[in-house]
Amino acid sequence: ALNYTTEQILDLFFEKVVFEIRDNKLQMELIPERLRGETASFDIEANGKVYVEKGRRITARHIRQLEKDDIKHIEVPVEYIAGKVVSKDYVDESTGELICAANMELSLDLLAKLSQSGHKRIETLFTNDLDHGPYISETVRVDPTNDRLSALVEIYRMMRPGEPPTREAAESLFENLFFSEDRYDLSAVGRMKFNRSLLRDEIEGSGILSKDDIIDVMKKLIDIRNGKGEVDDIDHLGNRRIRSVGEMAENQFRVGLVRVERAVKERLSLGDLDTLMPQDMINAKPISAAVKEFFGSSQLSQFMDQNNPLSEITHKRRISALGPGGLTRERAGFEVRDVHPTHYGRVCPIETPEGPNIGLINSLSVYAQTNEYGFLETPYRRVVDGVVTDEIHYLSAIEEGNYVIAQANSNLDDEGHFVEDLVTCRSKGESSLFSRDQVDYMDVSTQQVVSVGASLIPFLEHDDANRALMGANMQRQAVPTLRADKPLVGTGMERAVAVDSGVTAVAKRGGTVQYVDASRIVIKVNEDEMYPGEAGIDIYNLTKYTRSNQNTCINQMPCVSLGEPVERGDVLADGPSTDLGELALGQNMRVAFMPWNGYNFEDSILVSERVVQEDRFTTIHIQELACVSRDTKLGPEEITADIPNVGEAALSKLDESGIVYIGAEVTGGDILVGKVTPKGETQLTPEEKLLRAIFGEKASDVKDSSLRVPNGVSGTVIDVQVFTRDGVEKDKRALEIEEMQLKQAKKDLSEELQILEAGLFSRIRAVLVSSGVEAEKLDKLPRDRWLELGLTDEEKQNQLEQLAEQYDELKHEFEKKLEAKRRKITQGDDLAPGVLKIVKVYLAVKRRIQPGDKMAGRHGNKGVISKINPIEDMPYDENGTPVDIVLNPLGVPSRMNIGQILETHLGMAAKGIGDKINAMLKQQQEVAKLREFIQRAYDLGADVRQKVDLSTFSDDEVLRLAENLRKGMPIATPVFDGAKEAEIKELLKLGDLPTSGQITLFDGRTGEQFERPVTVGYMYMLKLNHLVDDKMHARSTGSYSLVTQQPLGGKAQFGGQRFGEMEVWALEAYGAAYTLQEMLTVKSDDVNGRTKMYKNIVDGNHQMEPGMPESFNVLLKEIRSLGINIELEDE
Repeated sequence: ALNYTTEQILDLFFEKVVFEIRDNKLQMELIPERLRGETASFDIEANGKVYVEKGRRITARHIRQLEKDDIKHIEVPVEYIAGKVVSKDYVDESTGELICAANMELSLDLLAKLSQSGHKRIETLFTNDLDHGPYISETVRVDPTNDRLSALVEIYRMMRPGEPPTREAAESLFENLFFSEDRYDLSAVGRMKFNRSLLRDEIEGSGILSKDDIIDVMKKLIDIRNGKGEVDDIDHLGNRRIRSVGEMAENQFRVGLVRVERAVKERLSLGDLDTLMPQDMINAKPISAAVKEFFGSSQLSQFMDQNNPLSEITHKRRISALGPGGLTRERAGFEVRDVHPTHYGRVCPIETPEGPNIGLINSLSVYAQTNEYGFLETPYRRVVDGVVTDEIHYLSAIEEGNYVIAQANSNLDDEGHFVEDLVTCRSKGESSLFSRDQVDYMDVSTQQVVSVGASLIPFLEHDDANRALMGANMQRQAVPTLRADKPLVGTGMERAVAVDSGVTAVAKRGGTVQYVDASRIVIKVNEDEMYPGEAGIDIYNLTKYTRSNQNTCINQMPCVSLGEPVERGDVLADGPSTDLGELALGQNMRVAFMPWNGYNFEDSILVSERVVQEDRFTTIHIQELACVSRDTKLGPEEITADIPNVGEAALSKLDESGIVYIGAEVTGGDILVGKVTPKGETQLTPEEKLLRAIFGEKASDVKDSSLRVPNGVSGTVIDVQVFTRDGVEKDKRALEIEEMQLKQAKKDLSEELQILEAGLFSRIRAVLVSSGVEAEKLDKLPRDRWLELGLTDEEKQNQLEQLAEQYDELKHEFEKKLEAKRRKITQGDDLAPGVLKIVKVYLAVKRRIQPGDKMAGRHGNKGVISKINPIEDMPYDENGTPVDIVLNPLGVPSRMNIGQILETHLGMAAKGIGDKINAMLKQQQEVAKLREFIQRAYDLGADVRQKVDLSTFSDDEVLRLAENLRKGMPIATPVFDGAKEAEIKELLKLGDLPTSGQITLFDGRTGEQFERPVTVGYMYMLKLNHLVDDKMHARSTGSYSLVTQQPLGGKAQFGGQRFGEMEVWALEAYGAAYTLQEMLTVKSDDVNGRTKMYKNIVDGNHQMEPGMPESFNVLLKEIRSLGINIELEDE
């Protein structure tokens, strides 16, 4: 179909073997390399010398001999040519008769004919069984088509069976299949991968296939069939690319545009083109609908996980193989989910969900990025002649295969040479030793393998992978505590995560803190960072007590003080779960590993009462409850305090508009917003008519549909918002809120204006004073008059005019902003159709830690609190310091997460050093001694990582540092490059602690010593968002399922606990017949029995009469639906 003849096809795919007939003997042109691996079917001889005997296998030695003697032709027996395939047409020149067509097999008869007609040189195809298969030749031989048209018709018949083929139809079908730009597009990525596979230049070629492309693909496939080349690995990251949000939004946009195009074409075909205007034809709705649908309901457009800063940042760095155009859970096999060598430095091998999605949802590694084609790249340091440079190259998985890459922790000398001769490296996905001059690249960092979540786990290298996975996943579920406490033992990534997650306020430019309070920070910018003619003031407004998506609390607190200098990039305010700009998801707790009266059986956790008293794990949760007032068929719903059949007490917390006061403490069942809904007219009895005539109309034709606090929830109302539709009259409360917001906005803006004005006038004053105007005279003049002064110095006058312009602009900007704010607050809201008003009430709850709450460390060591023990009963050490938490030692060996033990020891050392500094501060020792001790502590890690030189610090700075270290000295132990056992022992020694990490403890209840030393130290513990308050639930009676009449399940439906098949077996085994009967009838789906039982209990009569369970009737109906009539006969 591509218009090639048989001869041309054979030419493209095969090499030739030439036979010549000389002196009635058959000679073959010899290319020795082609004989490799064959078995000689005759003696190979030339010039009277036998090179290979008949039946022998031809080896490399034979080939070398033939090449050495420069043998070009060998004589072959005539039978050897039989069965060979001719590569072109041979014609008898005298008669013009075709003797033998291309691709025919030669026989001895044919050979004789060819010889007679004067063809002494015969070209045949070179094929063998090893690496030159005759596939194309055999295919052409059995192919019935012999010209372009018949080939096109054959293709048409296959694609469109049953349709009569015409020449035009066949041609257009074939053209559209391969050569039409409207039908498909390889795209830049497709063309790049295609060319790579065919070893061509990456960018040549268009978005559709050419003839050469198709031929080359055939050649490639034949090569693979012949055993040359590699088959692609579908799970290689060079064959999987990232489709980012932009690309998917672009695709949706294209879908929308196609719909618009179709609509326009339809509109144009309808005629009356004279009166058509462009705006009549084009309707943009389909485009916005497609984009809205994508962001609103796509499987990959998810509600942000805002539990804490880490969960936010990992959610944004997530890569999913699911979703439109991806896999489905059920069909994804083991290979897709598995870790591949190319994941190194691109996708984290640890962080992935447990459960059906394992391996399908991954997390981006710390330094990974995507290239222009959407393939993941990871950075490496370039190695030139055995010297590691600081030049960084990003390599994709495809490029990486060609290089030898050393590990990040290979030992280097000061000049960057490798110390050892043999270096551990990766090449083509395998690890092995290479000599140092073979190395091309070196890893950037030890933590480039893992994701952000996993890079926060200290001693990750000592944890089993399954537990590390749980640790990384559980950090995302930590609830921000009331007072954040940064970990004593970290990995050095904490600050990066806190700043990059965007929950902290970061200085845009350097300067000095001019004003700071709980909700605003003002920075006076340094002269060298200002723009000409601006006020030079940066204002940061902080977020206060806002609800996050997971109902946790987002609150920013300033961590700078007045007059303090700040630099660009400094953290000005801490957000949730950050402490001085470092991520702080939990609390440092003093833990002991020992059993304690069975209270830590099966991973339970015993907690000291001190933890509750100090509010270490107290968290704030903010819940949003909404009341919607709609326009119904019977009339509008009304928000009011006048609710039928409700006592005064229930309305005590509402104002006259029927909305709860801010600051009210409410519990389950309390009314937050009073609302009444009109009821349909019902037939009234004469008595009711009389009552209505006496007491007026209103009361009975509406029903109470107020917003109440859900069961089991209690808290304080911290905010109320009222949204009113345009054109609906605002109630008193809405107007009050509006007035308050306006006042606040005006106050905020005018304060900002004052600050900016003050900054501007201080600059104007500086310009005037530098021009020779006396300061006293200036201060007597009103500030507005300063701008009218004329200066002789032209440059200064220009500066002054620039500042005056800036001042006018400021005032104008202020007016504009105020007007915009006012409009936004006063205008009606855009609500869904049919909605008149929405009232949102925000409840805040303080949740202390309690038995049943889930806690965890960072190593997958999770457990539930079993008991909160009085402080005096907890085990204590020789100094009388009790521990905060007692953990079960049996949780360590079988789970193989030893990292938690090392963390505990290192935490103990960090705390010990802090205690020594604290003691020195209390004794008011001289600064020199403090400086010397802190320097000793920092010198322990100096040979490896950070070098701290305290001699450059002033005495005040040393004291401030000591003040920061008195609670413990924070230590970073990066992933795969952490503290060694010897270093931990050194630190323990420095803190005057036993190097074993174990100390003697005493029983808090008896005062007796425990019989052996116990591992005690500081571990970072998290409180996870699985709180017992949200899970506790009990049901008496409630709603039932319609078909089976059984109680619903789940807390949200106020359901019961399922008494399933296995529980029934248990009761059967105990022989508890009556309990079992009760479970299966009156407690479940015996409708009459349960109503009767309820009445009986109310009357104080505890008898039960079980009837027929409804599920039996369902069974009968199901059998009848099969066409079998089954009836229950009463005896």
